[in-house]
Amino acid sequence: MSDLADLAVWAGGEHDAGYVLVNPLHAAAPTKPMEPSPYLPTSRRFSSPLYLRVEAIPEFAYLPKRGRVWKLRADIRARAAKFDGIDRDAAWAAKRTALKMVYRVPRPAGRQLAFEAYKRREGRALDDFATWCALAEKYGANWHEWPAGLQHPANADVADFVSRHASAVDFHRWLQWQLDDQLAAAQSQAVRTGMALGIMHDLAVGVHPDGADAWALQDVLALGVTAGAPPDEFNQLGQNWSQPPWRPDQLEELGYQPFRALIEAILRHAGGVRIDHIIGLFRLWWIPRGASPTEGTYVRYNHDAMIGIVALEAHRAGAVVVGEDLGTVEPWVRHYLHARGILGTSILWFELDRDGHGGPLAAEHWRELCLSSVTTHDLPPTPGYLVGEHVRLRHQLGLLTRPAEDELADDRAEQAAWLAELRRVGLLGAEADEEDVILGLYRYLARTPSRLLALALTDAVGDRRTQNQPGTTNEYPNWRVPLTGPDGNPLLLEDVLVSPRARALAAALREATMPRPE
Repeated sequence: MSDLADLAVWAGGEHDAGYVLVNPLHAAAPTKPMEPSPYLPTSRRFSSPLYLRVEAIPEFAYLPKRGRVWKLRADIRARAAKFDGIDRDAAWAAKRTALKMVYRVPRPAGRQLAFEAYKRREGRALDDFATWCALAEKYGANWHEWPAGLQHPANADVADFVSRHASAVDFHRWLQWQLDDQLAAAQSQAVRTGMALGIMHDLAVGVHPDGADAWALQDVLALGVTAGAPPDEFNQLGQNWSQPPWRPDQLEELGYQPFRALIEAILRHAGGVRIDHIIGLFRLWWIPRGASPTEGTYVRYNHDAMIGIVALEAHRAGAVVVGEDLGTVEPWVRHYLHARGILGTSILWFELDRDGHGGPLAAEHWRELCLSSVTTHDLPPTPGYLVGEHVRLRHQLGLLTRPAEDELADDRAEQAAWLAELRRVGLLGAEADEEDVILGLYRYLARTPSRLLALALTDAVGDRRTQNQPGTTNEYPNWRVPLTGPDGNPLLLEDVLVSPRARALAAALREATMPRPE
């Protein structure tokens, strides 16, 4: 979390950014193998302790053997230098050891009172989550495979487990308290730097079917089906997200309390929230267990209630809401969200003039209530996109339904149209290299009326490798690709903060959007 605060200080203080948008910080199961995708969490209500900065916990100062923590950190850094990927299992094993040491340090009276207040505020939801984590450490991360008496949080065997493993359960409550503290500090630092919004969090569509929320909320989730998406132009085989959707009848029966609690929690220390696949609050593509994504069907939700809850909680928090409304969307849905002040999402490559010649949509015609970006985490960074990496990778993985040559030809034609548009408006010369093109694309973005603009960190440093390929699980190392520069060498946050390329892109956006002094 301290890195997040530092990134916000750099973006806001050095480059006048108004917010930092992060991928979901939702919790993953505390067991091996740790789920790499932030969009398939064990819980959306709570956060991952993998993001904690151990040294920032006040009790760390009173740790009698801090040298052991320094050694753990040095060992992990040495291991990371030899591994072309993000090894969450090794990182969590080391961090858990260090956190356990700090947890055992006696807390001053005031700190203990603060911990007790946090537990009271979070109540049963925190107890259930911490209990699931302790159970997962003992019996594995799939609660369907636990002893029968432990498969529902209301069972007597679960209460007996908690009484016999009180310290293990309390440790996981304590981890969430530390995360709450550090998230609050990061948001405070971002706002004090001058950011208008600060940190914008990301809410995933759903949760892992075997995880903490699925266990605690199993009576409100449809466990026999999974959510996904029908086939579209970019994901031609459809998508199965392996996530049990909300049961609309049970949500209504409970007065939408689980959903209200989720939205309130994610906005507690945020200036905004991006809701992934916000169309899921209107309808979701339900796929029966064992069926392919092409065999699903839409199930509708009471969108008036769900969007109303989002708008109310955002108003209470003084936060903005961005809905990811890409893909198959009924036109009236965008009008509905617009009327309620919820921003949409625009990705440059997908902004085409569908009512005219089909080429790039002129900047002045983009939506105003929108967060606009050149790319997204489901596409390669722009340097990779410009060389057709998104087509080649999908071809290698068998995700195309047309010959790769045809896909590449269409992609080259679309990119040529965008380059011609940049030249038409004077943002690109006849002789331009990769960096010139990327600068031109972001300057074009700044000409749109969109309320929020996003500069992808991968583009800022010249990264080329895809972070996530939809439609795959282990076929590609999704969410395990480290941030790298144009040369392919991994970068630390300290490298980002002094990157000339990042500075140039940020300056281009700032100059194009900030009012000029008269």
